Amino acid sequence: MVALLVNPIMPNTERLIQAVQEAARPKGVQFDIQKASTESEIDAAFAALVQQSSDALLVFPDPFFDSRREQIVALAARHAVPAIYEFRQFAMAGGLISYGADLAAIYRQVGIYVGRILKGARPADLPVVQPTTFELVINLKAAKALGLAIPPSILARADEVIE
Repeated sequence: MVALLVNPIMPNTERLIQAVQEAARPKGVQFDIQKASTESEIDAAFAALVQQSSDALLVFPDPFFDSRREQIVALAARHAVPAIYEFRQFAMAGGLISYGADLAAIYRQVGIYVGRILKGARPADLPVVQPTTFELVINLKAAKALGLAIPPSILARADEVIE
């Protein structure tokens, strides 16, 4: 079973949960959904996922979780739960794996759009853009602490390997 750590107050949470469940259904993967929107709820979510004997954790992208990165990474390590995150900052902080859009590229695009708007462009006339650069970061220190061996084929695909 895979645990999902989600923030229930985010407007897109239910849609994301449904999308993950639909993608996993053909593989027969079941989810234990843990909701947290406060520091103490994060602690409680980890206690529950350990009690449920979850095999892994997927932390949904969320600004609150990003602000509690150290807490989440420390709890995952303390409870020996392999976890995957969206942003590289989690792997840099000691998390196992991150896979997601390159935040620097996103912020660059935001800066470009702000510049265009300040020069008079109407926001409604600007095209909607989506990230095109995704990065896989693997933390071998975290893998070793969890007793996991990352296959060479996955390491070869990683954009960065933390040793």
